[in-house]
Amino acid sequence: MDNKIYPCLWFNGEAKEAATFYCAVFDNSAITADSPMVVNFSLAGQKFMGLNGGPEFRINPSVSFFVVCESTEETDSVWQKLLEGGTVLMPIDKYDWSDRYGWLQDRFGVSWQISQGKVSDVGQKFTPALMFTGEQHGKAEAAIRHYTSVFQPSSIDGILRWEAAEGEPAGTVKHAQFRILDYVMMVMENSGQHQFGFNEAVSIVVSCENQEEIDHYWKELSEGGLESRCGWLKDLFGVSWQIVPRRMHEMMSEATPEQMARLTQAFLPMKKFDLAALEKAYAG
Repeated sequence: MDNKIYPCLWFNGEAKEAATFYCAVFDNSAITADSPMVVNFSLAGQKFMGLNGGPEFRINPSVSFFVVCESTEETDSVWQKLLEGGTVLMPIDKYDWSDRYGWLQDRFGVSWQISQGKVSDVGQKFTPALMFTGEQHGKAEAAIRHYTSVFQPSSIDGILRWEAAEGEPAGTVKHAQFRILDYVMMVMENSGQHQFGFNEAVSIVVSCENQEEIDHYWKELSEGGLESRCGWLKDLFGVSWQIVPRRMHEMMSEATPEQMARLTQAFLPMKKFDLAALEKAYAG
């Protein structure tokens, strides 16, 4: 599964260790690229990126990964392995939405919602789940509408809302699922006092084929948000995205030391990536 959209996890020098750990937890998984800065890995055929970004940002439960396990044995095995050195956020048990479900934060800080069910019901084994809290509470549905307008094709699979008797503001999003470019994402919101929110430690990478795509996603996602460097931005909801040309990954994986030096010198000052300038620097 060559995801055009995939998550990037920010680690403090532990990207290779974390990727190796996750590949041991999940079947059909492997590290696909390894460099001092970036470790790409595939879990059950889905692409993830690990970034050795330093101590500046720490992963928190505002973005978790919903994992579908298709048997009790798999559910319990994944739960026990990920929990080693980690913390239980919701005990594994029977809930209204699953016969066996639990939420944990692993020893690297990454949050996982482990649920027994059928992968076919979601469409993919791993799904990023965004939790809107604090100043972002109440904006979840607006975010869904925004994302599905920016990316085409897209669809909203369903929105389940809180009812007043459940202790949350009536009508806010209890759980929702949507697709952008055939990539499934989930959304929740909670009005509780949480000491975390969206940050750069979990970002969503969009791999672009050309400058037209880069320009489109950069414009639409940065509007009302914050432009950063090297293809990074925060959208108006505080969610971090990386708008990156696919060709750049190819150049960096094939570059000689001289080409890499020129490429790095070219992209470091950039906010939005200029593909033609990157190609020129690579060619020398």
